[in-house]
Amino acid sequence: QVQVAESGGGLVQAGDSLRLSCAGSGGTFSNKAMGWFRQAPGKEREFVGAISWRGRSTWYEDSVKGRFTISRDNAKNTVYLQMNSLRPEDTAVYHCAVGPTYGTYPLEDTDFHSWGQGTQVTVSS
Repeated sequence: QVQVAESGGGLVQAGDSLRLSCAGSGGTFSNKAMGWFRQAPGKEREFVGAISWRGRSTWYEDSVKGRFTISRDNAKNTVYLQMNSLRPEDTAVYHCAVGPTYGTYPLEDTDFHSWGQGTQVTVSS
């Protein structure tokens, strides 16, 4: 079973960029859809975006469309979340999660599992 570990978080200013990485191990990563989620203090976890198993489809939550981009490098068993034009409301712990085998759009949040520990992103105003 694929396990994941996120990295790349940090403290940035509004308008800055960050790239998060999600490294997979322990299973066949390349045939899994992958998702990114985030959880801000006192709030429920919310979907950020996802990428199909071959990387041909990506889809995003409305508030990050045009600012965030998900990509993957199956040769490196890694999925990326490029975040541009960051806003204070993007502050959260970001998690990646494993989706279905051969998964593609559309997927439900409940289709994702094997969450990583997360990486903190803090955006100051």
